[in-house]
Amino acid sequence: MASGLSRLNPREFDYWKAHHLLQRAGFGGTPAQVLALKNMGLDDAVDSLIEFDEVEETGITARTDGRFDNDIMRPRTQEERREANMARRNGNEAVLERFRTERQMRQRSDRRQLAEMQQWWMGRMIESPRPLQEKMTLFLHGHFATGYRPVEDSYHMFVQNEMFRQNALGNFKNDLVRNIIRDPAMIKYLNNNQNSQRAPNENLSRELMELFTLGEGRGYSEQDIKQGARALTGYTYRDDAFYFNDRDHDNEYKVIFGKRGQWNGDDFVDLIFTRPAASEFICEKLYKFFVNDQPGFATGDGRTTIRQMTRMFKSDNWELKPVLRKLFTSQHFYDQANRTSIIKSPIQLVVQAIRSLRTPSRNMSQLVQACNYMGQGLFVPPSVKGWDGGRKWINTSTLFVRQNTLVYLLTGRQTNSRPWDNANGGFDARHLVDHLRDIPGRDRDQDAVTYLSRFTIGSVPDEDRLAQWVQYVRDRGGADDNSTIINLLALMTAAPEYQLC
Repeated sequence: MASGLSRLNPREFDYWKAHHLLQRAGFGGTPAQVLALKNMGLDDAVDSLIEFDEVEETGITARTDGRFDNDIMRPRTQEERREANMARRNGNEAVLERFRTERQMRQRSDRRQLAEMQQWWMGRMIESPRPLQEKMTLFLHGHFATGYRPVEDSYHMFVQNEMFRQNALGNFKNDLVRNIIRDPAMIKYLNNNQNSQRAPNENLSRELMELFTLGEGRGYSEQDIKQGARALTGYTYRDDAFYFNDRDHDNEYKVIFGKRGQWNGDDFVDLIFTRPAASEFICEKLYKFFVNDQPGFATGDGRTTIRQMTRMFKSDNWELKPVLRKLFTSQHFYDQANRTSIIKSPIQLVVQAIRSLRTPSRNMSQLVQACNYMGQGLFVPPSVKGWDGGRKWINTSTLFVRQNTLVYLLTGRQTNSRPWDNANGGFDARHLVDHLRDIPGRDRDQDAVTYLSRFTIGSVPDEDRLAQWVQYVRDRGGADDNSTIINLLALMTAAPEYQLC
C-alpha cells in the first residue's frame, strides 16, 4: 500500500481512478462525467471538485434566500408576552388556551417545513454541480450533529446547514468552530441558552471538546469542561441570530488547560487549538469519511497518512482545503486497499445511484423516508455523536430497504405494487454502455457486463458469476435492450459489493 501523502504519478490517473475520486469526493457520476474528469488530468480534476466556488449554481442550487419561512417559530411580541403574563396572573384559561393552540399550530407547520427541507437538501445533493461542497456539508452535519426535535425550529436548522455549506472547505477553527458556538440551533440543542454565571450548563463545553475538536478523553479534564462552560456563559440567541448576553456572562478568572484568564468563548476556542489532539481528531474523521472506514483504518499506512495530514493541517492554520487537495492527489487515496473500503451511508447510496446511473429521482418524499428507514434522517441524527456509520449501516432490515430502494429507482416499482413486470419506469439505462457500441472486433455483451460490474460494484466478479450475467444478457436481448440492462443493474445493485464505494 502507498504510504502517506506521497503524490500519485499523474500518468497513473486513469478512468477508474477518476471514477473513485468522483465517488469519494462527491456522489459519483455518469460514464461521460467520469471520462471528462479523467481527461482533465489529476490536478485539474481535483481542482474542479475542490474549487467549487468557481462553479456556477443553477436550478435548485441557485438561491436559498427566502426559500424557507423564518417566522413560523418566531418569539412572542412584547404585546403578546404582556397579554400572556396578565392571563397567567388572572387565571384566564381561555387566553392561555389560545396561546397553546397557536403554538401547536406553529409546531405542526414547522414540522411540515422540516419535511420540505429534507426533500430540498436531498434534491440539492442529487443536482448540485458542486458535489464536494454538498459532501462536506453532509460530513459537517454528522460531525457537529444537531437534531431538529430538541431545537424545534426548522429555520434554525436551515441556517446551520447554510453555514456548513458556505464554510465547507474553509478554516476549521475560525469559520466552523467559532461559528458553531454562535449557532442558534446548536445553542438550543446543547442548552447553552440556559448557561449563565448563576447556573452554568456544561453541555456545549463538553461536546465542543469531546466530539467536535479533541476527541473523547484527549487532553482535557472535567475541570476544563467546567471552566469552559463558564467561558461560554451568555452565548445565546434572540430569534434567528446569535446574541451575547453580557449580564449572564461570567467575566471572572477561569483556569483552562492550566492557563488563567478572563476567558470568553472565543478565548476558549483559541485554547482548545493549542492542544495536540485538535489537529489529529478532525483528520482522523476526514480520513474515515473519505478514505477508509474499515476496522483498523488508523493503523499502519493509514496512521502514517493521518499523521501527515495532521501536521499539514496545523501548519496551514487549520485550513481544510489544502489537506483535502493533498489527500485527493496522493497515491494512498487511490491505493487498491482503499477502493470499495467504505460502506455507503443511506444518503450516499441513494444520491450516488441517481447521479451515476442517471435514474429518475422518482418521489423525493419517498426517498427521504427510505433513508430514514435505513438509519439516516437528514436534520435528525440520533444524538450529538451523529451517525456511527461503517458496519452499523447494515443489518437485515436496512439491507432489505436498500435493495428495494434501488429497484424503485431503476424501475419505479414500489414494494406494495404488482409483481415484477420489467417496466422501466421512464429510465433508459443504455447510456451506461453506449461508449462500448462501436468498438470493432469485441464481444459487446461481454464488454457491457464487465464494464457495468466494475462501474457499479467496483470490481469484476468471479468467472462463474460473470459468465451467468453475460448469459443472462445474451438470452434476454443483448446489451442494446433497455429492459435487459435495467434487470442486470437490479441484480448488480442487490450484490453485497454494491453497498461499498
